Amino acid sequence: MPVMTGLSGNELYCLHLKNFAPGELVIGNSVYSMGFVGSLGAGLRNMMGGEVTQVTQIIHEGRAQSFGRLQSEASKHGGVGISGVTSELRHFHGNIEFLSVGSTLHSDPRPPQEALTFSTAHDAQELYCMLDAGYTPKHFVFGNVAYSVGVTGGILGGLKSMARGEVKEFSDIFNRTRHIALQRISADALTYGANAVIGIETSVLPFQGVHEMMMTGTACHHPQLPPPHPTNGPITSDLTAVETWNLAAMGYAPLKLVMGTAVYSLGIVGGVFAALKSFSRGEVNDLTSMVYDAREHAIGLIRSEASAIGADDVVGIKTHIHDLGNLLEFMAIGTAVKKLANLQPQSAMLPPQAIIRDKDTWITSNNNLFVGAKKD
Repeated sequence: MPVMTGLSGNELYCLHLKNFAPGELVIGNSVYSMGFVGSLGAGLRNMMGGEVTQVTQIIHEGRAQSFGRLQSEASKHGGVGISGVTSELRHFHGNIEFLSVGSTLHSDPRPPQEALTFSTAHDAQELYCMLDAGYTPKHFVFGNVAYSVGVTGGILGGLKSMARGEVKEFSDIFNRTRHIALQRISADALTYGANAVIGIETSVLPFQGVHEMMMTGTACHHPQLPPPHPTNGPITSDLTAVETWNLAAMGYAPLKLVMGTAVYSLGIVGGVFAALKSFSRGEVNDLTSMVYDAREHAIGLIRSEASAIGADDVVGIKTHIHDLGNLLEFMAIGTAVKKLANLQPQSAMLPPQAIIRDKDTWITSNNNLFVGAKKD
């Protein structure tokens, strides 16, 4: 029987270099209904703002069940590992489907009996980079939090928005919820004996009137890294596997994913003034200065967090702005790093196949209707 795999040609090449062979594409899913009780409890909690624990729990259970079924399917195929695990959430007919997809891996040459030993959020190209940088994959891990500003927070924010500047109540809520997701993915990694979570990806999605912040990554172990910190837990990083390999080649290791959030309001007076200025050509000075100050404040928060853990640098900093109506959230995120002794990858350089991005060969366009035919 032919193997049905989702792995690309570049991924197959990289797997071969690390003595892996492709296996079957595996899928796990779970369909949930929020139900009257869960919706009512979430609505009451929503009035207070912060985490909506009922929704967090439902989403976590659904994602965990779908991933568990993916693992079971991979075990039935005799896989030694799963690469490229994704965890999706889809809505249909008032229900929610939690969907997990990945690709089974076998060791090459294949022994008589294999046991599933690892799973990873990294695709096979990233898996090569991670292995070559000295990281042994343990398990696909995730952390999530469903949160809302809430009715109380909305009223307070409305009052505070009459004045220009930071709305600290909102900043505190968003900072707290974003760090909860990081704490939970770290706690998940600890259960698998990992001392690092590599390649963390973050998404924020609307869900049942609130928002879910979701972090996924690969729990790993590296012999040169320190054991998990009693307070901060394992090392966390949102750097790609290629970036992680490059840092290792320069003797650097990630320390922690650092985040800073600041929620600002221009204020009613400033808002009216800015609106009037928008009718004329030129810079809106009030908006310029506020956006600059808010972004610098968010970056300052991650600088302070990195300094507190003894980091040498913060790399890969990205800033995001989220429109919250009459408020704006400014978020900065990056990975704090530190130079360590005796930290080098196995190879002198990465093969091109580990870096090449696959070209999409399925292209949908109305113009394609006329390919090979004469247009009227």
